[in-house]
Amino acid sequence: MNRRAHLRLEETRPRARGRERGRRAAAEIARTWRTYAELFDATAAAGGRSLDVPELALASVAATRAWAPDLVEEMEGVAEGADVPLWVVAALNARTEILSEAAAPRAGECSTVVHVGASRSGTSAGDGTASGAGNGAGNGAGNRTVGGQSWDWHEELADGWHAQSVRGAAGDPADGGSLAFTGITEYGILGKIGLNEAGVGVLFNILGHAGDGAGGVPVHLVARRALGSAASFDEAIAVITGAPVSASTVMTVVTAGRAASVEVSPAGAAVVHPDAEGWLVRTNHFQDPVLAAGEHRGRLEPETYDRLRVLGERVRGRDGIAGPDDLAALLTAHPGDGAEVCCHAPAGGRLGTRWATLATVLVEPAAGLFQVHDGGPCTAGPGTWETLAVPTG
Repeated sequence: MNRRAHLRLEETRPRARGRERGRRAAAEIARTWRTYAELFDATAAAGGRSLDVPELALASVAATRAWAPDLVEEMEGVAEGADVPLWVVAALNARTEILSEAAAPRAGECSTVVHVGASRSGTSAGDGTASGAGNGAGNGAGNRTVGGQSWDWHEELADGWHAQSVRGAAGDPADGGSLAFTGITEYGILGKIGLNEAGVGVLFNILGHAGDGAGGVPVHLVARRALGSAASFDEAIAVITGAPVSASTVMTVVTAGRAASVEVSPAGAAVVHPDAEGWLVRTNHFQDPVLAAGEHRGRLEPETYDRLRVLGERVRGRDGIAGPDDLAALLTAHPGDGAEVCCHAPAGGRLGTRWATLATVLVEPAAGLFQVHDGGPCTAGPGTWETLAVPTG
């Protein structure tokens, strides 16, 4: 099997790390940017809008500089290494916010299932733990937390993502320190889905709120901050809920004994805990009742509720997720099954309308396990899963 490109970053200071990313992936960053530039234009034109992408991107830089200046320094390094303007790298990292500004349709974008709890006997305590579980990453002896997701995006960007392993550095994040982590992301984007050396994992689903737009801290940089700085479940929740975002996303935090989904939006943030059986099932709409009052995506594209229903029925009464093959079976659902969890792009159609499941991910924090399959769950099988190791030493 051909393996997806795996970018292993060894530099430990923000600007140097950025330069290394930019230099080693310069051609891929340029190619990915060209597709995004076309996507921004096509999406805006379809909605009768025009976008000043450099202005929107630099507004996100200003917001990020006020919140996490080291991430701006790292983006500056990427721009230097790839020999592109800073606003191009910023636009890649703020692609969710810019597409929100363009009122982009988001049909078929990501489904997540997580189970937290002791096998067979464990139940959720309502705070993200299983009964008898500990309260931080690495705690909760006897509990097995496993999560996973499909990542759906535009078929034209199927060659725009890669695996990554990022070496850590001692010190406070404000001074350039970072935890090591591994995962997947897109070229030029600092982070997305992953697992860090402290056993904190982040899964990622886009949401849509009536107040969404550009100008805040990009949600992808929030995920990167959590992966690079959160040494515990509580620290990850604090990072994500404290981010001044302008677009909406749900980031599901998983550790050995705890899990919770954090919904972020311009209207605020909310934490959603596992149900009584220890399950979290996420698609692309708000579950917090206060934030749901501003629901935008689900009202336009209600298939997100169909996916939630199908997955909810599949996990009910199940004893967790046994492994990657079990996850793939859970996520393999096509229109004839009641909802398209595993997406396949149509043969025709314009840029921005051809959705496909580009990757399937499994994470088991207690085992330090992060696995990725290149493609949708219906194509997964023995030998198709790549295990990514968090850098050590």
